[in-house]
Amino acid sequence: MTTTARTALLAVALLASAPAFAQDIAAGERSWNKCRACHQIGEGARNLVGPHLNGLFGRHTGAVEGYAYSSANKGADITWDEAKFAEYIKNPRAMIPGTKMIFAGIKNEKEIADLTAFLKQFDKDGKKL
Repeated sequence: MTTTARTALLAVALLASAPAFAQDIAAGERSWNKCRACHQIGEGARNLVGPHLNGLFGRHTGAVEGYAYSSANKGADITWDEAKFAEYIKNPRAMIPGTKMIFAGIKNEKEIADLTAFLKQFDKDGKKL
């Protein structure tokens, strides 16, 4: 194989393995403003209209202590990961019919990726990783 062919093959492999969007935490924090009326995150976060979102990824639906979830959320049997969150945040009521979350959703994939990056910074205690 020639050097040019190897270089081209390497470039294709790198592009194929690259994420679709570079995540921008600062943009995710701006997007978080859509969430903060109902949710808190960070050290000292508490439940409001919605549960706090510390340690969201890897957490099971209905698992935040002290928050009164709908039976739909309790029974949803979802463990939050990036893909489930992206699906949910586009249209919460479509994914979990009967949820108490009244939110029109975020449809833009880049904004969802940025918001995800922002949320993933916080562990279950609200400390930044």
